[in-house]
Amino acid sequence: MPVASTWTEAAKALADKVTGDTPAWHDAVSNTPRHLLVPRWWRRIPNSPTQEWELVHLPEGSPERLHAAYTDETLVTRVGPLHADRAQPDERASGDPTSSSTLPGLIVSMADQLGAKPGHQVLDIGTGSGYSAALFGRRLGDENVTSVDVDPYLVDAARTRLAEFGRAPRMEAIDATGELPGSEYDRIMATVSVRPVPPSWLRALRPGGRLVTTIAHTALLITADMGTDGIARGSVQPDPATFMETRQEADYPPKLNDVFVSARVREGEDVRPPDGPIPDLWQEWPLRWLYELETPGVETRAATYPEDGRRVVWLLAGDGSWARAEDGTAPLVHQGGPRRLWDDLERVRRKWEEHNRFSLHSLRAELSSEGSSLLSPDGSWTFAV
Repeated sequence: MPVASTWTEAAKALADKVTGDTPAWHDAVSNTPRHLLVPRWWRRIPNSPTQEWELVHLPEGSPERLHAAYTDETLVTRVGPLHADRAQPDERASGDPTSSSTLPGLIVSMADQLGAKPGHQVLDIGTGSGYSAALFGRRLGDENVTSVDVDPYLVDAARTRLAEFGRAPRMEAIDATGELPGSEYDRIMATVSVRPVPPSWLRALRPGGRLVTTIAHTALLITADMGTDGIARGSVQPDPATFMETRQEADYPPKLNDVFVSARVREGEDVRPPDGPIPDLWQEWPLRWLYELETPGVETRAATYPEDGRRVVWLLAGDGSWARAEDGTAPLVHQGGPRRLWDDLERVRRKWEEHNRFSLHSLRAELSSEGSSLLSPDGSWTFAV
């Protein structure tokens, strides 16, 4: 986008870009000063071996800051326990992102799928920078918007910054997987991923209300409408969306590096040729997500041997189970620990092939406070979510 001289010009250009199919949100995007909500952020340092991030702090009115704030990109505001607001100018962060200002186009797309109308009571789960709460407040009225986040600092900072341009939705710092503020909502949108879908969300959703959320460790975006029987029914949407998982602590649990030490080169307790080609789980994402749905919590890693170009895939689990699959002229799978993770992956692949490799967008959702599931198109394969 051309460099704009004022934030209003930049915001309008962003609105023109991201609301072409959703014109009802053009005014909200045009009139929300995102640069005030994200004064500083983290930028990943390319090829850093320890996943390091550098701080970006640009002058408020500079063309560079306006360009960054009004480009349709996610701005990472918190890495591990360190928020960009609280970092020293030359300080670096390391680890995984724990909060961000999601790319505006995705927020607008989800808000459109939410189908919120003036007068609806909306719950915005995952305050982050406050950008989605600002859009909802502009379009629906602040009195109709409640925004929650587990991090008190994020909520306080967003409340203060929203007030600078006249926005005042209800905001609370809570663990949204537990009880919610308020008892009934017409619309609930989560910009954090969950598994399981919290029963409290479904108890708070009025009959006829709609929920939009994503399933943790996948990019499956679900839209479901609450029926009079207490079950919200819907489907996986065509466009994927990836969000950070809900957390209760300042940071996420550490990765399974101790398991990886064993899995990296150790001879497996079970060694055999793979049943079929070794998948690239970063390209064959439907298989990867089905495996996550069927066998939750398995960490996946991959690498390519520089000397001969062979690929290797690792599967790691918290109970010490691991698998290492290496391709090449004589592919081999090594497995160790109490479970055979590669056997599980191959079982999921075979079952998916028996079901004609259905599109994941054809999965149906049935969500209730008693338990939630995704179902294959014929209903014979069920995943608890």
